[in-house]
Amino acid sequence: MTDARFAPFESHLDEDRALAILRGAVAGADDGELFLERRRSEALVFDDGRLRNASYDASEGFGLRAVNGEVSGYAHSTEISESALRRAAETARLAVGSGGGTLAAPPQGTNRKLYTEADPMGDAAFGVKVETLREIDAFARALDPRVVQVSATVAASLQEVFILRPEGGLVSDIRPMSRLNVSVIVEENGRRESGGHGGGGRAGLAGLMLPEHWQSVAREALRIALVNLRAVAAPAGVMDVALGAGWPGVLLHEAVGHGLEGDFNRKGTSAFAGLMGQRVAAPGVTVLDDGTIPDRRGSITIDDEGTPSGRNVLIEDGILVGYMQDRQNARLMGARPTGNGRRESFAHIPMPRMTNTYMLGGTAEPGAIVADVRDGIYAVGFGGGQVDITNGKFVFSCTEAYRVRNGVIGEPVKGATLIGDGATALKNIRAIGNDMALDPGIGNCGKAGQWVPVGVGQPTLLVGGLTVGGSAT
Repeated sequence: MTDARFAPFESHLDEDRALAILRGAVAGADDGELFLERRRSEALVFDDGRLRNASYDASEGFGLRAVNGEVSGYAHSTEISESALRRAAETARLAVGSGGGTLAAPPQGTNRKLYTEADPMGDAAFGVKVETLREIDAFARALDPRVVQVSATVAASLQEVFILRPEGGLVSDIRPMSRLNVSVIVEENGRRESGGHGGGGRAGLAGLMLPEHWQSVAREALRIALVNLRAVAAPAGVMDVALGAGWPGVLLHEAVGHGLEGDFNRKGTSAFAGLMGQRVAAPGVTVLDDGTIPDRRGSITIDDEGTPSGRNVLIEDGILVGYMQDRQNARLMGARPTGNGRRESFAHIPMPRMTNTYMLGGTAEPGAIVADVRDGIYAVGFGGGQVDITNGKFVFSCTEAYRVRNGVIGEPVKGATLIGDGATALKNIRAIGNDMALDPGIGNCGKAGQWVPVGVGQPTLLVGGLTVGGSAT
């Protein structure tokens, strides 16, 4: 957003003096900014029939950066004062050296609003939140006598960001976030299994705390737990895999998304480096990173350098057409910033990061896709995963998956892992469903020790030749 003022920091720092210090720090540099942040967050955990934890956190600080070529000088502090800012400027200035750079053009402003600026923590009193969690606990236990444990969490936060540029521009973004999660443990004949569900986004808590919402979340958590209760050991081998719509897009996020971030490609360490304009996926595969979807967990009005977020096409009909860029890597690659310069907090330097990354839908009916699987699995839920961006090799664990034989969904399986590499998996996509969906708002992405909220999505897919790791004999 434009026409911001230092509002929350006026008592600590004069804007004109801050601008003068910033200009001194970046004189002769290619880029730089002063990033100020104030954040407040609250989380309540109801576990084992009682309020187990209630936390509230408040923090504020600034980060000052000066960029010269590939080098960035960065200093941050929780003390927002002129003296602290001067010390930070001296440190960041070391990266500029003798200078010689030309200050990059500032980001273009935007007046759009993708989410409310209201504080989600104020949607309900503390006692109401506790009572809602107590009701969730009682409801989930009453659904099935096999439920032996329930955990319910409600969390909300508000992040206020102000970015001052050397040319005098000041932009701001007020970012709410809320989430409600329920997990259950069921037991039958001495066997225990768990299931969880939930989500949220950049909106208030009010909608998440409505009975019609949290009751559906509790039922879904129980359904997953009961599925796992009758699951058998997963098979092992190379086989076709049908992937469900929505959250399974986390595989796309890890196996492909990180490899399309600008820094990895500029340095030549990505499996996709040097492949711009070439076919990297099967025909019909179109992948986007879109930070402009209203109220979504991964959306940002502006990134953490002040660039408006965008709807960026990365792969179009199987052809690599774009990377996700922050300002520094875009400049060094002769490209434009795409609104993907993100940081965890004022204590972190920005880097190219995903927002909401998803694959567009195709024309196939989801049922027909599964019916085409002769011998394989149908994976609809995923847990943790990891990827080596230098070669795209990934490993993902399934939290809900089923055996498929001759197109018929059979028994659920547990312990299944999917193993492959992103480039091969993209080219082995044989069918794309017409049911593209985004995840319910649960994604977090880690990179270089920084975590940011993200979104993922995809339609039902059929991928040939994935290695499935399992323990069935």
